[in-house]
Amino acid sequence: MGESVSIPDQTLVVVADGHQAILFRAQSTSEKLSLSEDTRLTPKNLDEDGPSGSRPEEQTPRQTDEATFAKQLADALFRRKDANDFQHLVLVADPQTLGQLRDTMHKIVSESIILSLDKELTNHSVSEIATIVDRAAN
Repeated sequence: MGESVSIPDQTLVVVADGHQAILFRAQSTSEKLSLSEDTRLTPKNLDEDGPSGSRPEEQTPRQTDEATFAKQLADALFRRKDANDFQHLVLVADPQTLGQLRDTMHKIVSESIILSLDKELTNHSVSEIATIVDRAAN
C-alpha cells in the first residue's frame, strides 16, 4: 500500500454506485474513524438530465441512467464545494461509477479528494464502511 492518509474531522465521505449515493461526515474524535450520515442522493429526472451528447449504440438504457446519475452526483458535489460545505473528500464507488464521476467532476471537487476507493459499499453498514475506509487510509 501507499502512504497513509489522514482523514480530517468533517471530511465528506461519498459512498456511491450507479443508483444511489450516501454522504457521510467523518468524525475524528478518536483514533478510529467514525461516520455519521449526512444525506442520501438518488437519481432525478434521468430522461431530462442525461449525460452530454447522444447515447452510444453499445450503451444500454441502464448504463445511460447510471452515467446520468454520476453526472448529477458530480454536479451536487460541485454545488456543495462551491458553497464551502467541505474541504476534504473521500470517494468510494464501484469502478464504473468512480470512472464516470472522475470524467464529469469539476476540478475544484477533484482537487479535494484525499482518498479514492474502487469498492461497492452502498449496501454495507455504516460501521463496515468506516472500517474499510479507515483501513484504506492507513
